[in-house]
Amino acid sequence: MELKINNQIKQFQADVLSIQALLDIEIPQKQNGIAVAINNTVIPKSKWNSHFLHKTDTVIIISATQGG
Repeated sequence: MELKINNQIKQFQADVLSIQALLDIEIPQKQNGIAVAINNTVIPKSKWNSHFLHKTDTVIIISATQGG
């Protein structure tokens, strides 16, 4: 499967990926303080396991940072 993630095209072996599975591959060490948008729609964390990605999806992963 090919997905566009944060403006980069990435290839994955799986034919079916949930948002959570994608995050486990892409950022396994830091999953707190992030937001995920699929095709410009923010997906609540409670739906990450049940929202499956399609090869035409555009994924944006945003990480919160501290500062002021």
